[in-house]
Amino acid sequence: MQKLGGCAGECWGGFVGCLVRRKQVDASVARAEGFQLAKRLSVFDLIAIGVGATIGAGVYILVGTVAKEQTGPAITISFLIAGIAAGLSALCYAELACRCPSAGSAYHYSYLCVGEGVAWLIGWSLILEYTLGGAAVARGISPNMAVFFGGPDKLPAFLTRPTILGIVVDPCAAVLVFIITGLLCTGIKESSLAQGIITTINVIALLFIIVVGGYVGFKTQWVGYKVPGGYFPYGANGVLAGSATVFFSYVGFDAVTSTAEEVKNPQRDLPIGIGVSLFTCCVLYMLVSAVVIGLVPCSQLDPDTPIASAFASYGMNGAVYVITIGSVTALCAALIGGILPQPRILMAMARDGLLPSFFADINKRTHVPVKSTIATGIFIASLAFSMNVDQLAGMVSVGTLLAFTAVAISVLILRYIPPETTLLQSPSPESEFNNDNKDLTQKDKGDEVRRRKMAAWSISIVCAGVIVFASAASAKAIPIVPRVALCGLGSAALLSGVAVLTSIDQDDARLTFGETGGFLCPFVPFLPVACILVNTYLLINLGIGTWIRVSVWLVIGVLVYVLYGRKHSLLVDAVYMPIMDENEHEIDDIS
Repeated sequence: MQKLGGCAGECWGGFVGCLVRRKQVDASVARAEGFQLAKRLSVFDLIAIGVGATIGAGVYILVGTVAKEQTGPAITISFLIAGIAAGLSALCYAELACRCPSAGSAYHYSYLCVGEGVAWLIGWSLILEYTLGGAAVARGISPNMAVFFGGPDKLPAFLTRPTILGIVVDPCAAVLVFIITGLLCTGIKESSLAQGIITTINVIALLFIIVVGGYVGFKTQWVGYKVPGGYFPYGANGVLAGSATVFFSYVGFDAVTSTAEEVKNPQRDLPIGIGVSLFTCCVLYMLVSAVVIGLVPCSQLDPDTPIASAFASYGMNGAVYVITIGSVTALCAALIGGILPQPRILMAMARDGLLPSFFADINKRTHVPVKSTIATGIFIASLAFSMNVDQLAGMVSVGTLLAFTAVAISVLILRYIPPETTLLQSPSPESEFNNDNKDLTQKDKGDEVRRRKMAAWSISIVCAGVIVFASAASAKAIPIVPRVALCGLGSAALLSGVAVLTSIDQDDARLTFGETGGFLCPFVPFLPVACILVNTYLLINLGIGTWIRVSVWLVIGVLVYVLYGRKHSLLVDAVYMPIMDENEHEIDDIS
């Protein structure tokens, strides 16, 4: 047996031991202690949550900006490429959500497969993502409603943004956040129903754009595509750059996995919910962009209101109101999808002892984490009221991409080197086991140890190769010769690691890890590695300013973990027994 001593005393292997310790996959302990959420979500609820969280106001804005500056008419291809890239992460999420259907999403999967340190980093980054994302969405609602009142100058007093002590505040945004927070406190089924209604209105507005815009486009012979430079005026590089920009229009599907513990049949419904919501969003994005770009040449699109301006150019002012309704409902749905996951992540971290138990409390009547939801609402409302977070929007992407990368790595670990120890909550004198038959399987054990070491080193080499390759490919300031050399070195490490993983067997223990059955990610190791590569490249290209701001938040997170999390973790006094030895012990007890 192996014992992890308390971090306050002697932690196994020192501080590093705290970072790599992993919790067990079975959530029965949490259920026994009453930390169980209500299983009330169906596959249709999941699709509503996924589509609502994904289709924000981005499609109403990005179409004009990206087409005008990066892709031209080929923005539809950019949406397709970005959808495929997001699909890589979605497939990884789907397997882990089936295997480990518990609250916490990427934080939970990282804790099971990678370790406490990475899990804390992912959870802390996701808190930042949902907070800033929710505040940005809330502040965007009142300006979009200006159309209904004849313009920004004619907004009623309750929608205006007064200046207090030199700060432009937004009372409407804060009130809206509190309303959504109250809705989420009533129960997950009620929340998903409201999300479904709002999302339906948004989808109807998008279908209106597609049908009416398509009719006008056929009538005018798609004048927007008859422009100098053809369909690809900025070439393949422009299309790829546009894909990187619109990629973040797809990231809302992770809200589905955050509700995994509340799904009636997670093994069946979670993969369907993730897949259908992502596919639906991709199709809608492509059709809307294809229609809007065909109505008006992309150089003439208004970057702030591209769809509304395209219809207005044909004198269809009535359509502008429908588009505005779609934009406002999209923002409301995105706000629900942004606030919904954060209390569940806080709850999952508090369950594990990394945050105070206050956040883990489940309301007995509504079966949702009410205290965490209220705390989340207050935090987001405060930001939405007091500051414009548009300049911090890049920080939202860091949490998303870190989570996607961690999930892909977790799939590789689950397939090749799943945990080989089982967790006991406390040592017991009866936990001694008999080793009489140990010599009979010594050769098989030796082969298995070598296979696991090869797999572990290969996964590490793949990750290192990805970092070197992506960094060199993005570092345009470096001279061409060392840049090419670093790209070659990184790609060689990446390919060699993948080759080794392809040549060795996957671990049989993956078949019994967590819940059995459900979805399995295809094309392992190629698909998870491609996911790691795409997300790492996007992370590196977020810009130095974004990383400086994120570093401040991460430093705060490190301090919270060092001063509180590592000392209060439920794994402080955990005892681990090798699974093989545990099985032998059980056999001896039976005999």
